[in-house]
Amino acid sequence: MNGYKTYTDTELLALCKAGDKLGFSEIYDRYWNPLYRHAYRLLKDKIAAQDVVQEVFVNLWDKIATLDLQGSLSSYLYAIVRNRILNLIQKEKLHGEYIHSFVQFMETSEAITDHRIREQMLKEKIEKEVAHLPAKMRHIFEMSRTQHLSYREIAEELDLSDKTVKKQVSNAIKILRLKLSGFIS
Repeated sequence: MNGYKTYTDTELLALCKAGDKLGFSEIYDRYWNPLYRHAYRLLKDKIAAQDVVQEVFVNLWDKIATLDLQGSLSSYLYAIVRNRILNLIQKEKLHGEYIHSFVQFMETSEAITDHRIREQMLKEKIEKEVAHLPAKMRHIFEMSRTQHLSYREIAEELDLSDKTVKKQVSNAIKILRLKLSGFIS
């Protein structure tokens, strides 16, 4: 393999295109350390730098038969390393943004879920307490609050005075406030 050390990059590429694996080994040995140092300088992460350089050589081997370099092999390899690093940084940035977004969603979601659970519990408690009201009072209260009828409409429908309807609704609210006071505070 020592004979390959004297070959130029162009000669080595020609050998590689012809399927010469020793020519590729020489390219690998020649450029692995400088490319690694370059990647490490940019990433500050040994494993990530090794992975990037390894991917560059795998990619080079896969494309070597059809590779048509316009410039030097060195420039090509450094450009590929730079592009892979930029892609890696972009992925990590997107990953970080996704994680941040997901954490925010989970925090908001938990708060919304907690609010909905409390709201549902309060609703059930109100319904339970309304069910315990005296029958006539409950009926008038439900007409007022669930059917959204005015006191006058309720009075006409039940053949009662407006004052009686107003008093029944007022009493229902007082009872409910008393029953729900510990639950709401």
